[in-house]
Amino acid sequence: MNSSVSALPLSTLDCANEALTVRLPSSLQLKQQLPLSNALSQQVAAHREAVRAILNGDDQRLLIIVGPCSIHDPQSALEYAGKLSRLAEQVSDRMLLVMRAYVEKPRTTVGWKGLAYDPHLDGSDDMAAGLALSRELMLEMIRLGLPVATELLQPLAAGYLDDLLSWVAIGARTTESQIHREMASGLSMPVGFKNGTDGGAAVAVDAMRSAAHPHRHFGVDSQGHPAIIQTPGNPDTHLVLRGGHHGPNHDRESIARIHADLNRLKVPNRIMVDCSHANSGKDPLRQPGIFNEVLEQRLQGDSSLIGMMLESHLFEGCQPLSASLRYGVSITDGCLGFDATQQLLLDAAQRIGAHH
Repeated sequence: MNSSVSALPLSTLDCANEALTVRLPSSLQLKQQLPLSNALSQQVAAHREAVRAILNGDDQRLLIIVGPCSIHDPQSALEYAGKLSRLAEQVSDRMLLVMRAYVEKPRTTVGWKGLAYDPHLDGSDDMAAGLALSRELMLEMIRLGLPVATELLQPLAAGYLDDLLSWVAIGARTTESQIHREMASGLSMPVGFKNGTDGGAAVAVDAMRSAAHPHRHFGVDSQGHPAIIQTPGNPDTHLVLRGGHHGPNHDRESIARIHADLNRLKVPNRIMVDCSHANSGKDPLRQPGIFNEVLEQRLQGDSSLIGMMLESHLFEGCQPLSASLRYGVSITDGCLGFDATQQLLLDAAQRIGAHH
């Protein structure tokens, strides 16, 4: 990968609070240097439409967001994407596989914040190189024919990547944030809001209702200037269940309660289950069991369960960030290995086919 975009040479020390600022290229500059071709832009538009069709019940396939917890190594990420692209073709009549390309990671306290922040993995926080590398990687994944998904954590970073994305997550820690709800209301792709860390759906339902409305908010335009942003509202939102402090929320009883809440508030009954996080007790090897439980509920008639999310890398488990990293192993949350992921999805496609 050749990340040629660098920070513009402006550094100023604000004596009042000693905050060092380094100017970044605008989102327009980065998009011009790493452009999305017309053909690939049409591909992204088609993938977004396919996701919408699943959300609206017009396409009976399952929506599967699958890939590493976070991307830290371009080579292993692209090897994974190549494998996923081939698998996606095999199961395309039963499910739509979307590459999970997470380049920002929320931290409870401190830690590595993701490829967009610290692409060199050394604390240098070369964000200009990180944004460029993130964009290059997503472009390569799109060239492989894959739809791309990410979690948008920093609204200022969204403008550098938004034209590449077919699906976006707003995480449990930021679902309650007005800033993220405003951002989601202006995005052109479907957005999944995760339930709060307490496991309840109320915060995410509020977020879905807010994001569906137009907003005017403070923001930055494509040239990097402060601006008033006017958004149209996003009708293509849904709930992502990831469990909470009290345990999983993917079981039948939990989902029945959530159905009642959604119906009472007149919010579309569209639910994705994250098979990781609190639903798996942070044990990545429990993800297939959860996936199959949710699939069984779907096969028994719960059409509101539109898909699942899996954390998966080339090899299972995770490792601490160090000078000698094992290839294809996550450095954030533990992942399912690709072989097990492939077997799970092939078996699921067979079950869906047999049911029909």
